[in-house]
Amino acid sequence: MSKVVVMDHPLIAHKIGIIRKKETGTREFRDMVSEIGALITYEATKDLKLQDVEIETPICKTTVKELAGKKLAVIPILRAGLGMVEGVLTMIPSAKVGHIGLYRNEETLEPVEYYCKIPKDCSERDVFVVDPMLATGGSAIAAIQMLKNRGVKNMRFLCVIAAPEGVKKLQEAHPDVDIYIGALDEHLNENGYIVPGLGDAGDRIFGTK
Repeated sequence: MSKVVVMDHPLIAHKIGIIRKKETGTREFRDMVSEIGALITYEATKDLKLQDVEIETPICKTTVKELAGKKLAVIPILRAGLGMVEGVLTMIPSAKVGHIGLYRNEETLEPVEYYCKIPKDCSERDVFVVDPMLATGGSAIAAIQMLKNRGVKNMRFLCVIAAPEGVKKLQEAHPDVDIYIGALDEHLNENGYIVPGLGDAGDRIFGTK
C-alpha cells in the first residue's frame, strides 16, 4: 500500500489556516497555495537519491552531493493544480512541466478528460502530480491512470487538503503512488466538497467566483 504523509510543519499549518478563511483575497490565496506547494515539495523530496561529485571551490577541490538518477517533472491537474506549480519549481527549477485537463461532472461527480500534454521522456522521470484538493479522489485517480497509460511509472501525488474518503480511494486505485498532504480534513459533504475545506480552490486561485 502507498505511503500517506500528512505534513507536520508550523509554516504549512499557518498558511493553510490563512487560505481557509473566506475573506482571504485572490492574490494572497494564490501566493499561499504556491508557498504551501513549495513546502510540501521540500518534504516529498526527502528520499531523493544523491551522488558524490568532485568540484572546485574558490579555495580547493572538494566532493559535494547532487541529485542522482532520474530527472523530475511536475504535472498539475488543471486548473487548480496550476496554483501549486510555481511553488514546486521554486524547489526544483529544472523540472519539466506537463498538464492534465480534467473537470468534474457536477451530477455524477466523475472526472472527464479534456487535455493531456506531458514531456516526451516522462516515463524516465520521477513525476509529481499536483492538485490542491483531494476530495472524492476521482480526478487524481483518473489523472494518474492517464499517465500510467502513457508509460509513466514513478509518481507521487501532492495536495494541500485531503478528505479521508479520497485518500482511501486513491490508495486502493493506485497503491504504488505515495500521497503527500498539507492537511487531512474531516469528511466530504453531500455535494462532494471537503469539510471544513476552503471552498473551490480553482475559483479562489483565479478569482472566478
